[in-house]
Amino acid sequence: MPESVRLAPSILAADPLRLIGDVETAVRCGADELHVDIMDGHFVPNITYGPALVRALRRAFPALWLDVHLMVSEPARWIRPFAEAGASALTAHVEALRSPDILSDIAGLGVRPGISLKPATPVAALDKYLPQAEYVLVMTVEPGFGGQKLMSDCADKVRQLRERGYRGRIGCDGGVTPENAPALAALGADTLIMGTAFFRAEDPRKTADAVHAL
Repeated sequence: MPESVRLAPSILAADPLRLIGDVETAVRCGADELHVDIMDGHFVPNITYGPALVRALRRAFPALWLDVHLMVSEPARWIRPFAEAGASALTAHVEALRSPDILSDIAGLGVRPGISLKPATPVAALDKYLPQAEYVLVMTVEPGFGGQKLMSDCADKVRQLRERGYRGRIGCDGGVTPENAPALAALGADTLIMGTAFFRAEDPRKTADAVHAL
């Protein structure tokens, strides 16, 4: 099981008019990866970015791990465009999938395959996907909008996954703060996605240091 806790700032909470500066701040403060939420207005009630942004981020930050979170109704349609744009990881939602084959397709493109689940979806829904998933992203809010409060009952899914023997990386996404990060790490989460709590912090480096100290 991974030992270090990784910080993944979510650009959903960054200032869109100064995105490059906010990402530079995240890198300078020690972010381990960047979380890029892709929303299509169908799977979730919001629209965000496309492959062009991922391609631009890859050009600007060639060494930065880009974790692309596909909150879309047809993830199979988008894995190649985002992989070719420079995604390091592609995480699809179990609620939008019909077969685990998509995870092997993602891996075949040289990208880390991940699986995510909404708050109402039980951990058991992941069973047939876990053997091929290198990463599980547990949504701790209803996906679609930033700035929500963490749902503690959803966080317990991390414990359930570890008890089922899952040894890959587990991330928590939604309402993660320096205050609740220790409890999430204690449950077994090793990747913490922070949006508002990082990009609107008075001292983002202090936030990053707190995560890395877990």
